[in-house]
Amino acid sequence: MAGTFSQIYIQMVFSPKGRENQIGKNWQDELFKYISGIITNKGQKSIIVNGVSDHIHIFVGLKPSMAISDLVRDIKNNSSKFINDKKFVKGKFMWQEGFGAFSYAHSQIEQVYNYILKQEAHHHKRTFKEEYIDFLQKFEIEYNEKFLFDWIEK
Repeated sequence: MAGTFSQIYIQMVFSPKGRENQIGKNWQDELFKYISGIITNKGQKSIIVNGVSDHIHIFVGLKPSMAISDLVRDIKNNSSKFINDKKFVKGKFMWQEGFGAFSYAHSQIEQVYNYILKQEAHHHKRTFKEEYIDFLQKFEIEYNEKFLFDWIEK
């Protein structure tokens, strides 16, 4: 019997609408576990979900039957509802449009996992904007800065 065999590892990055510091430290773990559950319920492999107050990183093993944009849409929709139902933020929480998606080889899983695990330490040294533009440049993705996220300069 013929089957489909694949090895697709994707890191996804996105932020709250307006790039505000809305992801509270006191409920981040609950959110990250919830997002991991969304990924698992979609039949995908959640490797790690982590982030800081103004953005998150999600690293998944993706099956070819799932489009990245569909998975991100489902994560954003379901996690926004979760955040709003739990009343973690004042007003209405929304994720910003768009996302970054970056692919990796199997040999890079541990390196990417450790990078995502240490997000708080990374962001003592550089901003999300610096990190994100570095990803775009490293992966040789053409971009126009006016079409990137709405940045809030600190």
